[in-house]
Amino acid sequence: MRVFGVVGWKNSGKTGLMERLVAEITSRGFTVATLKHAHHSFDVDHQGKDSYRHREAGATEVLLASRQRWALMHELRGQDEPVLEQLLAHLSPNDLVLIEGYKRDDHPKIEANRKATGQPLLALEDETVRAVASDNDPQGLSVPVFNLDDTVAIADFILQETGLVAKPVAGVPDIAAPVMKDDCFALPPGVEWMPVDDALAHLKDRLGLVVGTEEIAVPDAAGRVLAVDQMALRSNPPGANSAVDGYGFAHADTMDGPQVLPLVDGRAAAGEPFEGVVPAGHAIRILTGALIPEGVDTVVMQEDVNVQDGHVAFQGPVKPNANTRKAGEDVEAGQLALAAGHKLRSPDLALLTGLGVASVTVYKRLRVGVLSTGDEIVPADGGASPKGKTYDANRPMLLALAAEWGHEAVDLGHVKDDRALLKTCLDDAREKVDVILTSGGASAGDEDHVSALLKEEGALEAWRIALKPGRPLALGMWHGVPVFGLPGNPVAAFVTAAIFARPSLSALSGAGWVTPQGFMVPAAFSKSKKPGRREYLRARMGADGRVEVFKSEGSGRISGLAWANGLVELPDGALDINEGDMVRFLPYGSLGIPD
Repeated sequence: MRVFGVVGWKNSGKTGLMERLVAEITSRGFTVATLKHAHHSFDVDHQGKDSYRHREAGATEVLLASRQRWALMHELRGQDEPVLEQLLAHLSPNDLVLIEGYKRDDHPKIEANRKATGQPLLALEDETVRAVASDNDPQGLSVPVFNLDDTVAIADFILQETGLVAKPVAGVPDIAAPVMKDDCFALPPGVEWMPVDDALAHLKDRLGLVVGTEEIAVPDAAGRVLAVDQMALRSNPPGANSAVDGYGFAHADTMDGPQVLPLVDGRAAAGEPFEGVVPAGHAIRILTGALIPEGVDTVVMQEDVNVQDGHVAFQGPVKPNANTRKAGEDVEAGQLALAAGHKLRSPDLALLTGLGVASVTVYKRLRVGVLSTGDEIVPADGGASPKGKTYDANRPMLLALAAEWGHEAVDLGHVKDDRALLKTCLDDAREKVDVILTSGGASAGDEDHVSALLKEEGALEAWRIALKPGRPLALGMWHGVPVFGLPGNPVAAFVTAAIFARPSLSALSGAGWVTPQGFMVPAAFSKSKKPGRREYLRARMGADGRVEVFKSEGSGRISGLAWANGLVELPDGALDINEGDMVRFLPYGSLGIPD
């Protein structure tokens, strides 16, 4: 994490500056943690509190928790006070840690200074002090000096020093930038975001089948899409048969009250039908699944009879056709079994086989190519790469998604930020795949070559979609091959793939457009949402039936994808959510992802 300190003598204004900096920097969308060195006589706990009693009783650690916050107290009990580096390790990841105090440590700092303290400036002898914020005009300093109350300028300096924003470059003309909206998703004047529903409708209208057909054996057809209507080749059941083990007879030969019928020799069993005719007034032993012999239309269960001396006795009346199944009562021969466009599942294979179907005509698997772009991307190497490189998390994720959705996943590898190389790769890919998913390079920056190439070919369809996460998104064609330019951040890539790529790939594969099934469930969280875009939050259904969301909405927090078992979808408009309010939950299963 990036760290920056605020130091100064007592009553120099350190805490006030810290407070103003936290408010200013968080208002710009950054997350901030603070760390303060307390006075030697200060204690965070007090006698009379339950936590104090726990500590006095000998607890090494006491964690206090409420609906608003939690706090962990750790007892040193004579151990050395932890150094700054050890304390920083206890903090959760944030964009910036502001440290008050610890003036002797070597992290970069700004010194708060008030003339009234009468103390000399630390900056005169401490090279780690990078600037001074003062209520006067100190002289003889080689570092920048800010007015102590100019919080905006001080925040700009700290963000630049820590690399969270770019430093001004000498020689750059003073060009006025467009006024930003309340968040970081502003566009140039006159350009508006395309709502999610409009983008989905746009894709649904434009995309269609792109694959051919083939005939394969039914046992090999799981996950494949029927290309033609499949009719039943035989009825199920193929003939009238018994639903139970028992005794069969003609209902017309029975009446009310006790019945005693002589048994014929032999029996009817599944796969071993009785070849003769059961005479009137007689009965036959029959087993489950056996074809009903001629002369029989009703079966009585063996639990309801007595058999003795070649006769069967039971109590009448018995309902006509009791315990029998009609031929074709499930499916009749020539009837539509499964329609074209149906994706075959294990129960479907059972049905087709039961109807005598040995092979089916299906669409060839959609070949989905997955390509990563970016100079910073490297394959996983056991942690050996420098911190400036980013492991290619998106490509294995997208390849797995394509396979889970029933397509043939084709690894197109990784291309650096070189437009010529990317063009060559896309040209080669169009001979191997039916559709391309790229990761990274889909915005409008100088190194975002996916969008640039699609624009040059005149095939960029839409890439400004009003959703979070998901900016940027490129949707276009490369010489007849659809291209989905997904964002580089893993969470954004996952969401855009699940919401846009999945139904699009389904349409291209012949399975038709798919819409995820959502469920309204109580929220286990609170959130205030701004209007203007659809939001998808990583979420998990709890044992109490409420849905909780991941602690951070950052697009780089890959752990949230593994932690979650679905997404909460928030509508385009403004919304205030309180615990217990109903929200729409999309389980991973409804997005075609095994949970």
